[in-house]
Amino acid sequence: MPAPIQQRIADELGVRPAQVAAAIELLDGGATVPFVARYRKEATGGLDDAQLRQLEERLGYLRELDDRRATILKSIEEQDKLTPALQQAILDAETKTRLEDIYLPYKPKRRTKAQIAREAGLEPLALGLWQDPGREPAQAAADYVDAGKGVADVKAALEGARQILMETFAEDAALTGQLRDWLWANARLKSTLVEGKAQEGAKFADYFEFAEALNKIPSHRALALFRGRNEGVLYLDLDLGEAEPGAVSVPEVMLAQHFAIEDRGRPADAWLRETVRYTWRVKLLTRLDLELKTRLREAAEEEAIQVFARNLHDLLLAAPAGPRATLGLDPGLRTGVKVAVVDATGKVVATDTIYPHAPKKQWDQSIATLANIARVHRVDLIAIGNGTASRETDRLAAELIRKHSELRLTKIMVSEAGASVYSASELASRELPELDVSLRGAVSIARRLQDPLAELVKIDPKSIGVGQYQHDVSQVRLARGLENVVEDCVNAVGVDLNTASPALLARVSGLSATLAENIVDYRNANGAFAERKALLKVSRLGEKTFEQAAGFLRIVGGANPLDASAVHPEAYPLVQRILAANDRAIDQVVGDAGFLHRIKPEQFTDERFGLPTVRDILAELEKPGRDPRPEFVTAVFQEGVEELKDLRPGMVLEGVVTNITNFGAFVDVGVHQDGLVHISAMSDKFVKDPHQVAKAGDVVRVKVMEVDLPRRRVALSMRLSDEPEERMARADRSPDRPGKGKKKKPGVQREPAAGALAAAFAKAREGR
Repeated sequence: MPAPIQQRIADELGVRPAQVAAAIELLDGGATVPFVARYRKEATGGLDDAQLRQLEERLGYLRELDDRRATILKSIEEQDKLTPALQQAILDAETKTRLEDIYLPYKPKRRTKAQIAREAGLEPLALGLWQDPGREPAQAAADYVDAGKGVADVKAALEGARQILMETFAEDAALTGQLRDWLWANARLKSTLVEGKAQEGAKFADYFEFAEALNKIPSHRALALFRGRNEGVLYLDLDLGEAEPGAVSVPEVMLAQHFAIEDRGRPADAWLRETVRYTWRVKLLTRLDLELKTRLREAAEEEAIQVFARNLHDLLLAAPAGPRATLGLDPGLRTGVKVAVVDATGKVVATDTIYPHAPKKQWDQSIATLANIARVHRVDLIAIGNGTASRETDRLAAELIRKHSELRLTKIMVSEAGASVYSASELASRELPELDVSLRGAVSIARRLQDPLAELVKIDPKSIGVGQYQHDVSQVRLARGLENVVEDCVNAVGVDLNTASPALLARVSGLSATLAENIVDYRNANGAFAERKALLKVSRLGEKTFEQAAGFLRIVGGANPLDASAVHPEAYPLVQRILAANDRAIDQVVGDAGFLHRIKPEQFTDERFGLPTVRDILAELEKPGRDPRPEFVTAVFQEGVEELKDLRPGMVLEGVVTNITNFGAFVDVGVHQDGLVHISAMSDKFVKDPHQVAKAGDVVRVKVMEVDLPRRRVALSMRLSDEPEERMARADRSPDRPGKGKKKKPGVQREPAAGALAAAFAKAREGR
C-alpha cells in the first residue's frame, strides 16, 4: 500500500513528514504560500516558497488520486466483483494511470463485441482454445454455432471467441504497464508531411521527415510537432523500429509471453498468434499511442510553463529605476509619438502627442516640446517603448539630451509588450479615465521604468510576451502557474500600502480584488494609513486576512517604524523585548548593523518565536524594507545600428535579454528584431539550462555571428572570442540539426549550423 500522503510528499521533497504535515495544516487553514514561507518557518522547518508550491501541487494530485480510488472501489463493490486481491491492487496503485489500468475491465462501458460474444455463450470456446491449443479451432467452434444467438457459422463463432480474448488481453493491467514503459523507453516519434501541405506548412519544414526518441524530444520541439499536427501539416506516428512491414514487433512478443502463447505447431497456435497480433494492433497500440503522445505533450507543456514562469519571475523582479520623474514615449510614425510624464509617485502630470517622423517630420518642434515638458516637470528619465519607430524615437531622445545637456536626462528603452492590452483594459479605464487609450500606453511605459513589478501586475501575464509556445499549452495550468509567480514576486518585494494600485494590492497574500478595492476606497475617504492595524477598519477585512497580508504591506513614514519593514505585527512584542533588554528605542536600533550583530538571537526565543524568526527580525531591522531586486542598469545601444541591415558579422554590441527558452536566449540589440544566442553559444562551458547563464532583463554583450535579412533573423554569441567565419565553416558537420541521427559525445556541446539556428528561430517565433 502506498505511504500516506505526508510521507510520500516528504520523500519527494527530501524533508521530514512533520514539516509536510505542518505545511498542509497551514494551507488547509487558508494560509497562503508566501505567508507560510515567510512567517511560519518554525512550523514548517524552513520550507521555502518553491518547496511549498511543489507540496501544494502534489497534495492536490494525491488527494484527487485518493478520491478516484474511493470511487473505483465503490463501483467495483457495487458490481459484486471486489476481491481482496483486487482491493489491495487498487490500494497499492501510486498513479492515476495505474489506477485506471486496474479499473478498465470493470469500468462500465457500452456493449462491446466481446460482451455480445459472451452473451452468445462463446467464452468457453475462447478459454478452451487458449488453454488447450491442441484443439482444432474449426472443430471446436462447430459446437457453438447457433443462429438464434447470432452465431451463424464457425467463422462467426471464432471471431466472437477472438474478441473475448482480445478484450481480456488488452485489459490486463500488468501487461499494459509493461508495454507502456517499453514504448516510452524505446519508441521514436516520427513525423511526415501531409500530402499537398508543403507550401502551407513551410515553417514546419524541419519536421517533414523527422524522427526522434520519444523520451528524448525537448519540450519546444515536441510542441512544434504537435502544432504541426494540429494545423494539418504533419502526421505523427510511433516508430517501433520494425525491420519491415508485417514483422513481429517486440510488444507482440511481450504480449504472447505474458499469456504463455507459443507457436509450437499445434492446431490453435496460428489462430492464437493472430489473436495476439490483432490485440496489439487494434486494441493496445491505438490506446497506448494516444496515451504516450498525451504524456509527451503534457511534459512538454509543463516545461514550457516553467520556462515562461522563470522568465516572468525575472521580468517582474527587474531593477526599478525608482521614484524619479519619468517621461514616457510610445513611438509611432503616422499617428505620432505619444508623450506622458509621471511624477515620482507615478501620477500623470502631463501628456502630449508629437510628430517628429514621416509624414509630418516636425523634428525640431518635437525636441522643443519635449525639452519644455522635461524642464517644467523636472524629468530625470526618458522611457522609450521598443515597438514600431522606437529607434527613430530613440534618436530623437538622443538629440534632445545632446542639445539640452542642462536637463541631465537619461534615456532607456523599455519593453512595451502588453502595453496595448493594458491601455484598452477596464483597469486602465478606471485608473486613467480622462486619458485617450493611445496615451495610456505612454503612461504604462513610463511607470514600467519606475517600477516594473507595480505596472506589470496590471497586465495578464500571458500578454507580457516572455513565453515559449504559450498558446499551445493548457491555458488553465499556464494561468495557475503564472499567477503563483506573480504572487510570489509581489510578496517578496512588499507593497506600499499608501500608493499601491488595486491591481498590485490584489496580489498581496490574503487579499482579493474586492478587498484591494476596499482598501483603496478607505484610503481615498480617510487619507493615508498611519499604521498597519488601521487595515482592520477596512470593510470586510478581518483578523485572518490581516494576519496573512499585514507583513507584506509597508507604511513609509508612519507612526511605527516597524510598519515600513517586513516584521509582522504579531512579532512587534518580540521586538519590544529586544529593545527593552538593551535599553534602546526603535529609531536607535534600525540600521545599526554593529549593534544588531552583537545580539544573540537564542536569548529571545520562546514557545512561539524560534531562531528563524528572531534572525529574520534582526536582519530586517538592519535593512528595513530592503528591496530584493537588483540595482538599476540599462543597455546602451550602439549609435548607427538601428535596423537589421546595419548589422555586420563580428560586431560586438550591448543588449538586453528579452526572453529565455530551452534552446537559448533572445537579445534586443536595438534593431527591432531580437537576435538569438543559441544555448551552445552562451558560454565556453557546457550549458544544460540557459537560465543558469542569463535571465530576462540582463544586460549582456554579444557578437553578431550571422544576419539573415530575408527571414529577419540574427544569430548572436555571448562568447566574444567566436569568429563568424569559423562558425560557418563548422556548420556543415554540425550534428544538432533536427532529424539527424549522428550521436554527440557525452558532455560535449557542438556548435549549431546556420540552418539549425534558423530552425530554432522558427520554433521560437511559432511559440511567441
